[in-house]
Amino acid sequence: MSRVSRRSILAAAGALALRARGESVPAVPSSLDHILLGCGDLDKGIDFVERRLGVRAAFGGVHPGRGSRNALLSLGERHYLEIIAPDPKQPRSADVRQLYRIDAPRLIGWAAHVDDMDALSRKLTAEGIAFDPPRDGSRQRPSGQTLRWRALSLRNDADGLLPFFIEWSKDSLHPAADAPAGCRIDRFELATPRRDELRAVAERLRLDVSVASASKADLRATLSGPKGQLSLPA
Repeated sequence: MSRVSRRSILAAAGALALRARGESVPAVPSSLDHILLGCGDLDKGIDFVERRLGVRAAFGGVHPGRGSRNALLSLGERHYLEIIAPDPKQPRSADVRQLYRIDAPRLIGWAAHVDDMDALSRKLTAEGIAFDPPRDGSRQRPSGQTLRWRALSLRNDADGLLPFFIEWSKDSLHPAADAPAGCRIDRFELATPRRDELRAVAERLRLDVSVASASKADLRATLSGPKGQLSLPA
């Protein structure tokens, strides 16, 4: 992927990378921040990943008011896996309804990182891409420190194939930096029956992500650890 002039074009929008037309995309998007593995029970999700990769994800914390909690596993520099499940100590909210319906862990979304959310907002507005206003987020880490971020969601995320965008607070340690290490992400791609359409949208969003043809929409990832590989969907 070209690193010459395109990063300067997108500097204000953060670490999103624009791929040139006809140029192959990397196996793992440079813009990928984390992938979300949804499950109905957090402990079962942690066990599922550990059995296949050989590293146990660490409890990350809870999302107050959203009804969920998570566990994290580093997948390399600035990439991580978030295992997310309902928090039984919180009331059921609209945010976690889909999690209660998940029988086996599966990918339910991904996040792309940006360094300047306001610049991204301006760029999306100029492109005519509808989005919800950036919102602040936080959770308390087991250490007692508070992790803070801003997130922006697209009005049309192609049924969950397109990411939400995240800007981490400058005073917050990126989760990949201290989550359990030893694993990596080897490949990540979007699969859809409408490949050309989704690829065009991804290019407008400056996402260097691979888009594959498939009979149904799916997020696909291949992870490696000391014990072997985990391909999702599993």
